[in-house]
Amino acid sequence: MDGYNVAVVGATGAVGTRMIQMLEESKLPIASVKYLASKRSAGKVLKFKGADVVVEELVPDSFNNINLALFSAGGGVSKKFAPEAVKRGAVVVDNTSAFRMEEGVPLVVPEVNEDALYKHKGLIANPNCSTIQMVVALEPLREVYGLKKVIVTTMQAVSGAGNRAIQELHDETQAILNGEEYEPQVLPVSGDKKHYQIAFNPLAQIDVFEDDGYSHEEWKMIHETKKIMADQDLQVTATCVRVPVAVAHSEAVWFELEKDGADVAKLQSILKTAPGVVLQDDPKNQIYPQAVNAEGKKDTFVGRIRADKEQANSFHLYCVSDNLLKGAAWNSVQIAERLHALNLMRVPD
Repeated sequence: MDGYNVAVVGATGAVGTRMIQMLEESKLPIASVKYLASKRSAGKVLKFKGADVVVEELVPDSFNNINLALFSAGGGVSKKFAPEAVKRGAVVVDNTSAFRMEEGVPLVVPEVNEDALYKHKGLIANPNCSTIQMVVALEPLREVYGLKKVIVTTMQAVSGAGNRAIQELHDETQAILNGEEYEPQVLPVSGDKKHYQIAFNPLAQIDVFEDDGYSHEEWKMIHETKKIMADQDLQVTATCVRVPVAVAHSEAVWFELEKDGADVAKLQSILKTAPGVVLQDDPKNQIYPQAVNAEGKKDTFVGRIRADKEQANSFHLYCVSDNLLKGAAWNSVQIAERLHALNLMRVPD
């Protein structure tokens, strides 16, 4: 095969456009690309390496002769069309929550659990953006010292809720600065009963609330982390907050290690050479991760590593990553690159 026939589902969205960018930069051998979206977006013209590509309406037969399908068009779309793609011989990397917790579907962050790709049956799930950057930061430490407990508070960019949320942040901010009224329509959740101001106002809700008081975003971080790390005994809890930032999630992470012997210098040394991690940890010179510097980059930036003064073997760190790249588009394409390298880009018989 000279190259793969690749389909991008949700090509016109915030993540889809970045999937195209990541494919353009990828070393993956690509013979052709197909951009798929809703009927409303069909006919739009996008680019791939300078050439025009017309967006097509998504239908089951869109996947005829497709080898790789990258999905990022919402869970309902994935539920309906991902099985159609697999049935026609494509390997699907799905960026929605539709299949993440489904038994038998690998949930993969290449730096953490690449070996899970060997078990795929044509469908691989891309984890939640906030989960990805946290496990990239914690896995190198877990490999050396083990990991017992994690408590995370996230500060998540509005782009996690899509292009409409980004526009709402911009329009709302401008309206407030102009002394004008603005009626929120999107955040915290477009389909929920109430909508609140995000400009100058962090919101302690991402996704809908569960019966136990946790938001579904918090539920995802808890259960996805356990699945990715293959450790159901790992104690994880989360508080997820939407903040008035366009792109790049920030997270304050407290964690307890299983083994003795760790100190800040040792943890810094491990993370300095960890895959996918850039260590930015020099508080004396005010060097630490910032969302504005992470935007447009594929790495997870880690800093503010410090020992907990109240509990042994416990530490804090702060991590930042572009939620549309490492949290979504890049992790998806990275999975595809690893499938190719491992000769796994096929639907098992």
